[in-house]
Amino acid sequence: MQVAHELAVSCRGVTKTYVSGSTRTEALRGIDLDVLSSELLMLVGPSGCGKTTLISVIAGILDQDAGTSIVFGRDFKSMSQRQKTAWRGAHVGFVFQAFNLLPALNARENVAVPLLILGTPRREALERAQAVLADVGLSDRGGSLPAELSGGQQQRVAIARALVHSPRLIVCDEPTSSLDAETGKTVIELLKETAVAPNRALVIVTHDSRIFSYADRVARMDDGRITRIETQRTAP
Repeated sequence: MQVAHELAVSCRGVTKTYVSGSTRTEALRGIDLDVLSSELLMLVGPSGCGKTTLISVIAGILDQDAGTSIVFGRDFKSMSQRQKTAWRGAHVGFVFQAFNLLPALNARENVAVPLLILGTPRREALERAQAVLADVGLSDRGGSLPAELSGGQQQRVAIARALVHSPRLIVCDEPTSSLDAETGKTVIELLKETAVAPNRALVIVTHDSRIFSYADRVARMDDGRITRIETQRTAP
């Protein structure tokens, strides 16, 4: 049974507008959202409704125009760009929809990147990376370059990279979109197992209704706003 935990994320009145020439697009229109520690929260809604923008603000990749976004007690607005980058590198794991793997590095080296940035010795970082690759079913592909991997395998490498440094906040953009049903189930169970640890949280943007049951709560978005939040029964 999940017990009460501190807030992992607290967003209040968050807005974000993109400007291109004379065109203004209001991506976020006053978002209020809380994410609890040890919670898996899914963000769902139509394409273009602001889900990816919201998780990018929560992860400290984008700056909001107004409002506050506090992650485990840290307000990004009070941090310099250098402090924000360092904090994000240590405490946030991000799975991008486009994977963002480095083409010249093999799978094991790609996964090890967050550890190397944090100063972990190379041998230790690569050993840890290999262990996490095994967790996502890629123990035999550590030496493969991204171009030698299928889309689904690249997605699993990206997930392993987000998990390898045991971040407090894991943010995923469509992590099962390139995976078959069985592999998607394995990956979401691994993410869920990671997220339910105390003082961690997981936020997933998804259109994949097959995995909705793994969420503790589902926040539905439309037109830059949270329209409702539903409590789910988690999968066994």
